[in-house]
Amino acid sequence: MKNDQLLRLILVLVLVFSAPALSGDNDEDVYARKREMMVLRQLKARDITDGKVLEAMGTAPRHLFVSPHLRSQAYNDYPLPIDEGQTISQPYIVALMTQYLDLKQGEKVLEIGTGSGYQAAVLAHLTDKVYSIEIREKLAKTAQETLSKLNYDQVKVKWADGYFGWEEYAPFDAIIVTCAANHIPPPLLKQLKEGGRLIIPVGSTLFFQTLTLVTKTNGKPKVRHVLDVNFVPMVGEISKKKGQ
Repeated sequence: MKNDQLLRLILVLVLVFSAPALSGDNDEDVYARKREMMVLRQLKARDITDGKVLEAMGTAPRHLFVSPHLRSQAYNDYPLPIDEGQTISQPYIVALMTQYLDLKQGEKVLEIGTGSGYQAAVLAHLTDKVYSIEIREKLAKTAQETLSKLNYDQVKVKWADGYFGWEEYAPFDAIIVTCAANHIPPPLLKQLKEGGRLIIPVGSTLFFQTLTLVTKTNGKPKVRHVLDVNFVPMVGEISKKKGQ
C-alpha cells in the first residue's frame, strides 16, 4: 500500500471513530438552542415572567428526562409519554405551576408524582430542598438514577403513595401535585406551612381538571382557580375516596 493511500485510510478511520464524540458535542449545542427558543417562544411569549423560573427552564436538560427516540421533541410545546403510561407535562405547564409556587432559596418543596424527574430538576434550580414522591416503583427508581446522574443531589425521591405526603420532612413551604385528583388530599393541606402554596389539578380524573392554587391562610385553604388542564390521574389511596 502506498504512503498516500495509507494516509487516506488513517484519515478515514480517525473521522469514523471521532464522529460520535463530535456528534455528541453538536447535539448538546442543538438542545441548548432548542431550550433557548422554548423559553423565548413558549414561556416569555405567554405569561411566564419570573426570571428565576425562566432561567431554570432554560437550564434543566429536559431531553435527558425522556426516551432517546423522543429527545428531538423534548422542547416542543406539548406533553410527551414516559414509562408506565405516564407523561411529562408540556414545558409551559411545568413553568406555570413552578411560577405559582413562588419558591425562594432554602424553602422546602414537596412534589407529588415524580414521573421522569424533570419537574423536580426544575425545582432544584430554585431551592436546595426538594422532596418528590412517586407511587410507581420503576418510575421512582429511574427518576432517582437520572437525577443523581445529572448531579441533582438536592432532590430526594421516595417510592410511596403521595396522598399521604412526606410527614418526616413536613411542614413544607410549597407543594406541587403533578397528577389529577378529585379532591385536595387532607394530609397535604396538613403538611403545608401557614402561608404555604399548593398547586394541584382538581376535577374529573377522566376528562379535564382545573389547575388550582391553594394558599394556607389562618389554617384554612384559600382557593384560586388558574386554568383548565388535562393531567393523568392520581392513583392509590385517593381512588378509594370520594371528592371532599
